[in-house]
Amino acid sequence: MKSTLFDHTENTTDEAESFVLQNTHMLLVNLDGDVYLKQGAMAAYQGDIDFKYHGGGVTRFIKKAVTGENLQLMQATGKGDLFVADNGSEVHVVNLENEQLTVSSDRLLAFESSLEWNINRIKSGVMGFVAGGLFNTTLTGSGKVALTSWGTPVVLKINQATFVDTNCVIAWSTSLKVSIHSSLKAGAMIGRGSGEAFQMAFSGEGFVVVQPGEGLSAMMMNKS
Repeated sequence: MKSTLFDHTENTTDEAESFVLQNTHMLLVNLDGDVYLKQGAMAAYQGDIDFKYHGGGVTRFIKKAVTGENLQLMQATGKGDLFVADNGSEVHVVNLENEQLTVSSDRLLAFESSLEWNINRIKSGVMGFVAGGLFNTTLTGSGKVALTSWGTPVVLKINQATFVDTNCVIAWSTSLKVSIHSSLKAGAMIGRGSGEAFQMAFSGEGFVVVQPGEGLSAMMMNKS
């Protein structure tokens, strides 16, 4: 049987690596133990793997309930090949080496169980509640993280005040100072989606990962 379809077969050249990109839209987890995934991210698997909801324990459960954070995780346990994806979004793997990274929760696809995670709130008062996107997830330690983006992202070096559409932020250096900025001076419509007049403001030294689109969930909200 011949077809260009068969040019996209499983990448088995990096079996020693835990996270292996199969293409720009799908990740292979060479599972031997456990890993945390965004709920619904499993596309296929081979081997003996079990899945269960992961609430993060009582402390994180209470924190999610109080903040309204919508991070929904599942834990995959066992041994085998696990393929994960998120509605055709691009997948990017980050290797943390005793470091921290803050991630917009809807852009978090998977991470190794060696990493600690916690929910954090951007303190921004009433203005922030209008803008949304106040609650994010911080990952700490050593291990791999898989992020998704709607389109190919750009990494901005932060050494001056930088403002990013709340729906276009993927991840940032945890060391950065973050707040919510308003450009609502004359009904300004400068965002990519429905014309939000609010952005996330970053200052300090570090980086911010920015996607060029807002993703399916944001697009659906903008149409509603």
